[in-house]
Order: sequence, then C-alpha cells, then structure tokens
Amino acid sequence: MNSEQRSDLEHNIITVLETIFDPEIPVNIYELGLIYEINISDEANVKIRMTLTSPNCPVAESLPQDVKDKVVLVNGVSSVEIELTFEPPWDQSMLSDEAKLELGFL
Repeated sequence: MNSEQRSDLEHNIITVLETIFDPEIPVNIYELGLIYEINISDEANVKIRMTLTSPNCPVAESLPQDVKDKVVLVNGVSSVEIELTFEPPWDQSMLSDEAKLELGFL
C-alpha cells in the first residue's frame, strides 16, 4: 500500500468515525478527541487506539465494538483491532475546534 492509498483509506475511516456519537455528548467520537491513533499496515490491517470520556462511560462495552464493526466495513480494510486506553485520560482540551463550537465552548 502506498502513502496515497493509506491516506485515502485513513480519510474513509475518519469519515465513518464521524458517524459514531458518544451518547452523553452530542458530538461524534472523532471530533470529541476519543480517537488517539489510527495505524494502517501495508496489508490494510487497521489498529485504532481510542479512549472513552470516562472509565465509567455507559457504553464502555459497546462503543469500541461499534467502532470495530463499522470500520471493518470500510472498503479496503482487511481487519480492525481496537485498543482501549485511559492514558492519557480524556478531557475537554481534546475536543476539536468544531466540537468546541458545537458545544458552545468557543
């Protein structure tokens, strides 16, 4: 996979991530800053490092699985692995400017 293909695939993955919303905050998980890393191997195996707004998040079980289920459907993706982490812990500074505007923080 060349860098252009990897970039296109990452763009398509991000587009899908922008359709997944945190149930507590009406902003998608990508703009919330819950996605820390997207790694794509030459074989199109995707590893996503993500967090939740809190360890006690009511969707702690289902949200990572939802991410995996949707990203694996992206054309060109071979497999998806989700790594859930709480380091560093999520806070409002991780919100994108778009999310801050939407939530009235700007």
